[in-house]
This record gives sequence, C-alpha cells and structure tokens, in this order.
Amino acid sequence: MKTGIFYGSSTGNTETIAKKIGELLNADVFEASEVSKVDDYDRIIIASSTWGMGDLQDSWVGALDELKTKNLSGKTVAFVGLGDQGSFGDSFVDALGIIYDEIKNKGITVVGQTSTDGYDFSNSKAVIDDDFIGLVIDENNQSDLTEQRVNDWIAKIGK
Repeated sequence: MKTGIFYGSSTGNTETIAKKIGELLNADVFEASEVSKVDDYDRIIIASSTWGMGDLQDSWVGALDELKTKNLSGKTVAFVGLGDQGSFGDSFVDALGIIYDEIKNKGITVVGQTSTDGYDFSNSKAVIDDDFIGLVIDENNQSDLTEQRVNDWIAKIGK
C-alpha cells in the first residue's frame, strides 16, 4: 500500500512525528500545502496540531479546502494529532475532529483509532464513538509516552 503523509506543523513537533512515522512506514512525507498529491496514494495520513482554543494549524486552513475537493473514495485514511491536554484540555486535538468532519463522507475508510485511556482532558472533537479518531501525541505533558504510542499505532494500522 503506497502511503503519503501530509502534515501541518508550527513548532516542528508535528513535522518530527510525521517524519518518524514516514520512516517506519516507508511513506512519502509532505507539508499540508502539498495535499494535491493525495491522488497518488492508496493510504493517506493526515497529521496536525491544534492551536489556540481548538483551531486548525495554519497550514491546514487552505489545504483542507483543497482536500475537500479531492476524490478520496476508496482511500484508507489515518489521523495523527498533537495537542496540549494540560493547557487546552477543553479543545484537546480538536483539529483532527475538524478535518475528519470535512472528509468523513467522501468514501474513505478510517483506520488507526486509539483509546482515550491515559489522557486527561475534558473535551475533544477528535473523539468519535468513545475513541480518538487517530494517534494522539502530547509532547508537552507526555513526551515519555510518544515512542511507545507511535510504535503501537504503527502495529495497529500495519505497514
């Protein structure tokens, strides 16, 4: 399965995680601004941090508009979100939920949902049917868990 990862990163944390996942999956990694390339992939991974009070990372604002115009039917889609549950527990990784809501009805198959166990937050748009829609990383408060969470998630979605 040919995999492309598309990320938006302001501080570099999401970029670092996207590139790490790209190495582990032998996937191509692109900034969100290159989302026009999704046509070339069977599986796409969308990675974003959440900013402010539950806002999309800046790179995804325009990229999401373009992604919505793409034919995603039949594609496998996985999500990776970075957030700060300590400071923004009421909008933790909301960007994932925002992106998911915009593309969920485009014929995609979503993989890689993860449990909310082990996180301390009060609200998240990224929680669908009691699980996160994808891999969730908190480099601010739980960086010691990042490597294990990434490895477990990769095992779940398969190479």
